[in-house]
Amino acid sequence: MSSAAERALTGDPVLDRRSIRKYTDEPVDDATVERLLVAAMSAPSAGNQQPWAFVVVRDESSRRRIAQMDPYVAMASEAAVVILVCCDMKSSKMPDIWVQDCSAATENILVEAQALGLGAVWLGVHLLPEREREVRALFGLPPEIVPFALVALGHPAETKAPSKRFRPDRVHYDRW
Repeated sequence: MSSAAERALTGDPVLDRRSIRKYTDEPVDDATVERLLVAAMSAPSAGNQQPWAFVVVRDESSRRRIAQMDPYVAMASEAAVVILVCCDMKSSKMPDIWVQDCSAATENILVEAQALGLGAVWLGVHLLPEREREVRALFGLPPEIVPFALVALGHPAETKAPSKRFRPDRVHYDRW
């Protein structure tokens, strides 16, 4: 199933979004990748600093090398595309806030992928020193570029029902 309408479970890309780790061999075209990047760069950003930078990984050998880093990123070899979300520290006016900005950009990629009928999964890099080193070396990142997350994506070869995660006991009104 390739269209969002065919895959829609509730019709809401936020509620339907799940981590998809199995993909078909169908490619993801350049226009779709650009739309994902437009969504990423439409994320909110503290002070409008927009410190993000992206590496689009289509090369099969690079995706295989990502997959070999550890078992939790193995699906990267099956994905049609992997997007590396980074922070350009030269663009970061608020050095302690960039993680929030890159998180918002990453989530926008995931939600837009769902809306487009794609499957995607967020693979953490930042604060995992070995993974950071390997990603930095694999993609030749300069020192001012901090790897934040990888997003593996493609046409889904699995479907998951929406997750029911709302917990009223976690909500407080006006004060704790």
